[in-house]
Amino acid sequence: MSVAAALAELNSLGLPKAPCDTRVVVAMSGGVDSSVVAALLKAEGYDVVGVTLQLYDHGAALARKGACCAGRDIHDARRVAEAMGFPHYVLDYENRFRAAVIDEFADAYLAGATPVPCIRCNERVKFRDLMETARDLEADCMATGHYIRRIAGPNGPELHRAADLDRDQSYFLFSTTPAQLDYLRFPLGGLASKAETRALAACFGLSVADKPDSQDICFVPNGSYAAVIEKLRPGAAEPGEIVHLDGRVLGQHGGVIRYTVGQRRGLGIGGGDSGGEPLFVVRLDADARRVIVGPREALARATVPVSEVNWLGDSPFEAAPPEGWEVEVRVRSTRPPKPARVFPEGPARARIELLAPEEGVAPGQACVFYATDGTRVLGGGWIARS
Repeated sequence: MSVAAALAELNSLGLPKAPCDTRVVVAMSGGVDSSVVAALLKAEGYDVVGVTLQLYDHGAALARKGACCAGRDIHDARRVAEAMGFPHYVLDYENRFRAAVIDEFADAYLAGATPVPCIRCNERVKFRDLMETARDLEADCMATGHYIRRIAGPNGPELHRAADLDRDQSYFLFSTTPAQLDYLRFPLGGLASKAETRALAACFGLSVADKPDSQDICFVPNGSYAAVIEKLRPGAAEPGEIVHLDGRVLGQHGGVIRYTVGQRRGLGIGGGDSGGEPLFVVRLDADARRVIVGPREALARATVPVSEVNWLGDSPFEAAPPEGWEVEVRVRSTRPPKPARVFPEGPARARIELLAPEEGVAPGQACVFYATDGTRVLGGGWIARS
């Protein structure tokens, strides 16, 4: 066996050095996933450096439970580092996080969109600013606890869905660039289930082995988006009309920020005004402060415009054949990929033609592209207004 082959077997991260000579920065949120990654790599002999980001007000965070990057999570990450014997640093990214993620989140809701701040956090904070810090620390790569796979392909590293599709986080990582993918590693992507992760945590004796998964967006307690936006943008919840697609005014609302496309419950309109038909939020007109509602069939969309496209395919994005790129797409994180064609309309814009219409396609959500013959992630974009 050649030296290169021996090192490849020894080095699970696929780097051309022995683990003891390979520095890895592990992004540690304080949860079980990133803690297991750090413990695994330390046990394999890597030069591990743990880094945890403080992303929002530390005083408020101490009282929070069930959200990543809270005060308790910073403490838990530090305990894991101490137990496993590697250095750990906490970086104050509060101002960066607010400028790059929270402010856009609030402004998007005010404009009638439904944003996904976790994607922006990965894109603008963890995979940009933190990666720069990892390079400053002379790390050979950065590892995270995301459930996604990085696979060596004929044209460079490829992004693939996790082996456990129930835990797959590819929807939230579509904007990862080829350059970032070259530097990143995802050790948990090949595990069959979250139970395996917890079993590993127990084997290492980690204090977070039974810690519950985070549920809420870290800066949105109890899922109350409207309350956060009103705090960030006082006076944002201006009242307006709830209007049927046919033009009938059915009632009043207390702020467009309290509604999302596809919503049925809590519309605040009586059944009499709607003629007894179930009504859904079809569109939000923030400028006119109107919530437009209609029957379920009005939610169906076969054409989806997207912007800020990140393309991970082997050929240039704009070199699509006349019939477009044949892919599968997800327009919501909770939905399976569906057949579609992508028609580029510039270097970072496209028109998505769905073979079967999807309901509840909302501006501000991500539209993620997948290869039709496997699990490969081909990128994606942000759903724009028609």
